[in-house]
Amino acid sequence: MIRTEALDRLPVRTAVPALRRALDDRGVAVLCAPPGTGKTTLVPLVLAGLTGAGPVRRVVVAEPRRIAARAAARRMAWLLGEQPGGRIGFTVRGERVAGRDTVVEVVTTGVLLQRLQRDQELAGVDVVIIDECHERHLDADTVAAFLLDVREAIRPDLRLVAASATTDAEGWARLLGDAPVVEAEGVSYPVEVVWAPPARPVKPPHGGGVSPGRAQPRAWGRVDPALLTHVAATVRRALTEREGDVLCFLPGVGEIGRVAGQLAGVDAEVLQVHGRAPAAVQDAVLAGSSEGRRVVLATSVAESSLTVPGVRVVVDSGLAREPRTDHARGLSALTTVRASQAAGRQRAGRAGREAAGAVYRCWDQAEDGRLARFPSPEIKVADLAAFALQAACWGDPGASSLALLDPPPAGAMGAAREVLEAIGAVDEAGRVTERGVRMSRLGLHPRLARALLDGASEAGARRAAEVVALLSEEPPREYGDDLAAALRTARRGQDGYAGRWKQEVRRLSSQVSGGGNGGSDDAVVGLVAALAFPERVARARGDGAFLMVSGTGAELRDSSRLRSAPWLAVAVADRPSHAASARVRLAAVVDEATALLAAGHLRVRGEEVRWVDGEVVARSVDRVGAVELAVRPLKQPDPELVRGALVEGLGREGLGLLRWTRDSEQFRLRLAFLHRVLGPPWPDVSDEALLAETGAWLEPELSRARHRSDLGRIDAGQALRRLLPWATGEAVRLDELAPERIEVPSGSRIRVEYGGEQPVLAVKLQELFGLSETPTVAGVPVLVHLLSPAGRPAAVTADLASFWQDGYKAVRAELRGRYPKHPWPEDPATVQATRYTSARLKRQSSP
Repeated sequence: MIRTEALDRLPVRTAVPALRRALDDRGVAVLCAPPGTGKTTLVPLVLAGLTGAGPVRRVVVAEPRRIAARAAARRMAWLLGEQPGGRIGFTVRGERVAGRDTVVEVVTTGVLLQRLQRDQELAGVDVVIIDECHERHLDADTVAAFLLDVREAIRPDLRLVAASATTDAEGWARLLGDAPVVEAEGVSYPVEVVWAPPARPVKPPHGGGVSPGRAQPRAWGRVDPALLTHVAATVRRALTEREGDVLCFLPGVGEIGRVAGQLAGVDAEVLQVHGRAPAAVQDAVLAGSSEGRRVVLATSVAESSLTVPGVRVVVDSGLAREPRTDHARGLSALTTVRASQAAGRQRAGRAGREAAGAVYRCWDQAEDGRLARFPSPEIKVADLAAFALQAACWGDPGASSLALLDPPPAGAMGAAREVLEAIGAVDEAGRVTERGVRMSRLGLHPRLARALLDGASEAGARRAAEVVALLSEEPPREYGDDLAAALRTARRGQDGYAGRWKQEVRRLSSQVSGGGNGGSDDAVVGLVAALAFPERVARARGDGAFLMVSGTGAELRDSSRLRSAPWLAVAVADRPSHAASARVRLAAVVDEATALLAAGHLRVRGEEVRWVDGEVVARSVDRVGAVELAVRPLKQPDPELVRGALVEGLGREGLGLLRWTRDSEQFRLRLAFLHRVLGPPWPDVSDEALLAETGAWLEPELSRARHRSDLGRIDAGQALRRLLPWATGEAVRLDELAPERIEVPSGSRIRVEYGGEQPVLAVKLQELFGLSETPTVAGVPVLVHLLSPAGRPAAVTADLASFWQDGYKAVRAELRGRYPKHPWPEDPATVQATRYTSARLKRQSSP
């Protein structure tokens, strides 16, 4: 029986007519409705024709999270008086509750991506709703781009709704072709903001867990325990000062567990809500409770994807988790960051859904204005290997023609392409291979898909699936850092993690085949982990320290049983921002043969001549990435390799390795001046330009050099003369355009200094008597530093005529008493210039 009264109370009902008109007219729309208005539950029912109006249409609702997909389906089924699996169903990875009668199906965006790759037409589907699109998850952005392609090419009748919990819908409207924006007013009660910063400063979040190639890497970003203690104290304060249930936002599962431990003994039921929470707990939170008060500790999943009834108070830690990727090392992480202003508004709004409420913000009000306005779009910061594979399977390897709110960064796409090519998912042109198509359909990150496929052929489908399931959702910390031991714990475990692990093992093992050749658990675990993360295969350095193939150091804790292993396949590691090495959190023992099998594409044998510690080092090297397997010195290295090492040394330590005299340094400054003032053909002699053109000015001396000392014998000034524009004939004008010295009225030839913006002529004042015009160099007036008879600065001018008229009198008055033996005429324009004293000048002028 349809619960008509509950449907009628949902505020989004008033926006439904406008939404229907928009879809009838344009086929696309953006729906903006605050959380709790019914956009996720009423709108699909109405568009599907299940509330008594309109034709029956099949509707697919895409949610960013599994917990939200299940909750939305249960809520819609309840509104129709049914159970999920009938007209309302849901599908998430590893679980499908739907049938032939299902009209509205709620799926995760990942599931919808898989479905689109198999059936681009989405046969039988009339409407797709992309929910919570404002969160900018990568899968949601990708789904939208694919659906727009489908509408344009083969399904113009497919209706598309982008549903957002915020009013920032302009970008989505443009993306959907200037789609109409339909706004629904929410029922929102006043929410009092209570600023509740810690009494003493806490350390900012730092560090991040590095989990290369993971779709959902574990976050190891450290949160100051003092902040968590303060959050727990703030929850206790809120329970004392306010009525109703308390919803507390924390960045991750670990922080939720620690705060829950500190709330032991409070007069309320403490519940934990996150993606890994048991279904029974999720149901209890979303159903509400009439007995006693509740404290719900939640991740950002409760910001907009879920409505938690009974909440009157929100306690906001101010922290969130965002993905980050170090493309140079192939490492991905969920990093702890300050939550954005938009997230803060979403969280606070949860306290005013059913009545007036309050939000306790665990930071200072002055900090609030400095927070980012919105969270970072995932496409800008995440590992893009899975996205790049999806794009390649879609037929657009570079994602250049996809309609995306933000284009993928070129560097991240390049790194993703390298990963996909290395594992055989795409060819050299970026086109997807048959193997790549198979990988894309496994519902795994491409690295884990490679490990499953290749591991199954080596060790069997079931055992490979067991290890990949461990890697796709890493086990709890109490399972330890030994991946093989964690496997045995999961097999016999009865906890929530073990249950989810076993379900995932069944799903994965059903998708691959392979008998394998047996081997111990330790060997299989090591092989599969190494296949997934070849760049993180690591060789022992001694005393619990390792070097990964990627070049990153890694260390085990003192109590780890893995410290004696000669090689490791590192699955999870924590590298704080201030540390030189990563701390291994989860790894498997491997032997050298397994390491080389997994990372063989990174193996290089050959001559290696490099600049190391200030000298040319020539060796014959067999290496896997940064790990050297065998090394021997080279007596007769390839001259070209030696030359390259010397150029590398010049780049690292600078051109000061060459022999520079004062004259050669001044010569370089003269050339730099002419290049700046006149441009070509006068050469660019900056470090960057000279290092890029070593062949034009350092040969043949550079090719003859073998060591650092040989560089020191090269006369840089003579070498630079090779760059003069001899071919055009301009070279002969060097001394005319940028003279080394200028002759002044006294007859002296004074050196010109070319290091500044203007050439500088430092000359004694008496030597310029009678000179009214400032000397110029290549049309640029020199900056005249007028010196006292003792050579000390007296004045600076770029306009001698003005100086003689206005400035000279003051200098004369100050200095003639100090230097009475030198001429200080009242009118310097009529006196002979001299570098001598007055007496000597008289003797020279006497007959």
